[in-house]
Amino acid sequence: MSLGDGTPQTVHIGDFREKSSGSVGATVSRPVLEGYENGSMTGVRMDKWLWAARFFKTRSLAAHACELGRISSHGQAAKPAREVHVGDLLQVKNAGGDFEVEVLGLSEMRGPAAVAQTLYRETEASRELRLKLAEERKTMPNFEAMREGKPSKRDRRKIDRLRGRG
Repeated sequence: MSLGDGTPQTVHIGDFREKSSGSVGATVSRPVLEGYENGSMTGVRMDKWLWAARFFKTRSLAAHACELGRISSHGQAAKPAREVHVGDLLQVKNAGGDFEVEVLGLSEMRGPAAVAQTLYRETEASRELRLKLAEERKTMPNFEAMREGKPSKRDRRKIDRLRGRG
């Protein structure tokens, strides 16, 4: 594109810049995007991948988990800015349980849960251990919630008997 007086104009479209001189056969220069090889991603930040794979609700929670040492890659604690590559083995500890996963795909964007599940594969040992712990939690007896406030005289007597004082 050019203005009426023949001066070149730069048009910005996202990350790409197109410069035309007003003549036929305009040149287009596109920057080399880091982290991409042959049009596909080679690595993604750890916190972005954990968020995109839906292990954490926000990127900041994913970064915080990395800082606390709850995420490890190949047995080493992972920092939020560490690159995740296809084939990496990650150990993720969150409220949903302990996961040991192999990275199958990379994404920087959070999508639907069905898409997020295609980014990784949980190891059989991890899945079995998680299911076993869930079954144990189900079989544990449920304790009634304690009453609010201080115990009544009757409750205090039961507590004393339980502790062997009465």
